[in-house]
Amino acid sequence: MSGQPVARGRFITFEGGEGSGKSTQGRLLAERLAGAGITCRLTREPGGSPGAEAVRRLLLEERQPFHPLAESLLFAAARADHVKTLIEPALAAGEWVICDRFIDSTRAYQGAGRTVAASVIDQLETLAIGACRPDLTIILDLDPRLGLTRADARRGASGAADRFEGETLAFHERIRAAFRAIAAAEPARCLLLDATADKAAVSDRIAARVSDAFGITPGSGAAP
Repeated sequence: MSGQPVARGRFITFEGGEGSGKSTQGRLLAERLAGAGITCRLTREPGGSPGAEAVRRLLLEERQPFHPLAESLLFAAARADHVKTLIEPALAAGEWVICDRFIDSTRAYQGAGRTVAASVIDQLETLAIGACRPDLTIILDLDPRLGLTRADARRGASGAADRFEGETLAFHERIRAAFRAIAAAEPARCLLLDATADKAAVSDRIAARVSDAFGITPGSGAAP
């Protein structure tokens, strides 16, 4: 006799502009969930799978400019590989997946930032992810000036700004507005949080939303 089917895992994404603390808060949530006995897969975009990591290097490390449509296609290709080789198999196995950036970053960066038509973004999204959509999205909101300052400090004196960190302030202001609009349009999926707040306080807010959404109580996790 076969065993009971494995319950599908939950898919949580973190979004926001440069320096907003997505990686830190994703790690803290994974630690809290592990404390509650939940197996998590922590991943990122672009990247997360071998093929997608190769595209990440092309997109973020190479200085060759791309037409906005070509850039959008590259992100979609990386995402399709990531979804098919890592995200969907992990969810099917009952793992929770926490991803640093996903579809909303394309809507914000390529849609609002690069002004690629929303209809094109929607078509690419459908092709890349199918029905694999986040159960919960945490959007960390931050003034772009502060975010870029944080990103500079994180890189250090020898680090070069990537393709997006080096963009104009106006570009990053469009991205912030886009993320805020996404949060307002989809309140059932998205939680908008002030990223200037204390890291522990932000982590607590995220844990509370996860508890409300999924009926579990994340552990306290490690200290930020």
